[in-house]
Amino acid sequence: MIRLSLVIPTHNRAASLLALLGDVVRQEADPALWECVVVDNASTDDTAERFAAFAAEHPRCALRRVYEPEPGVSHARNRGLQEAQAAIVAWVDDDERIDGRFIASYLDFFDAHPDAAVAGGRIVAEYVAGRPRWMSKYTEMPVANPMDFGPAVRPFPRGRVPGGGNMAFRRATAEAYGGFDVTLGRVGRELIGGEENDLFERMLRGGETIWYVPDAVIRHIIPPEKLTESYFRRLCYNVGRSQRLRAAIHGRRHKARLLELLKWCATLLLCLSLRPGQARWLLRMRREITKGLFGK
Repeated sequence: MIRLSLVIPTHNRAASLLALLGDVVRQEADPALWECVVVDNASTDDTAERFAAFAAEHPRCALRRVYEPEPGVSHARNRGLQEAQAAIVAWVDDDERIDGRFIASYLDFFDAHPDAAVAGGRIVAEYVAGRPRWMSKYTEMPVANPMDFGPAVRPFPRGRVPGGGNMAFRRATAEAYGGFDVTLGRVGRELIGGEENDLFERMLRGGETIWYVPDAVIRHIIPPEKLTESYFRRLCYNVGRSQRLRAAIHGRRHKARLLELLKWCATLLLCLSLRPGQARWLLRMRREITKGLFGK
């Protein structure tokens, strides 16, 4: 019986998708217990052909591809939720690699915690060309969103939620909260995100506890092109835009703006403890987020 559906939204990343699928077919969990649903989100490359060839080479695993013509990661994630056959649905992104016990770790967690409905795992940043010297743990957040809250299963720390590239839900719970808001989330090269944060916010308001599962590990692969100043500025600006949109949805725009002013105070203090290069990039991050948050 299929107990977990692993959903992978993808758009024009055939090569990295196949590298990830190489990890999927090497999972320690019994292939009879899980399926992998690749949601092809309007790809125009050779994703379909390469996936078909890969799936044919691995008949023991339940690998299938569905095509979602509406562009946008939220559309793709919602399609994956609709297509999933299992009661537990886990999501990863197509620019990641997963640990061999990824699926088994989530299955073990939900078996041991029958009242738990939502969880997220560890995210390890892996830099193809090395971690840049300008990066601090603060400027790393929008780029790689690393997460490590220790070796034990526990509720997520206050103020933190899982990353969209490593999260798992009981399907009925995700459906009960309406899935992912399609007005949020990346579309093509557009960097607005926050669709998973929005869903987690609704769940927290509904009284759910979000659990951290340390053994469900993914590696987020960061290529050099995501470490340029222009990309970083654009990314941070869109973090602010996402925060503005979510604040409007949840009726807390004034609170979000006040919080941003407080973050400026903290940023200026943090700059005193960083190397000059790290401080400059932290100020760039805060400035761009503020522009996105206070914009129209």
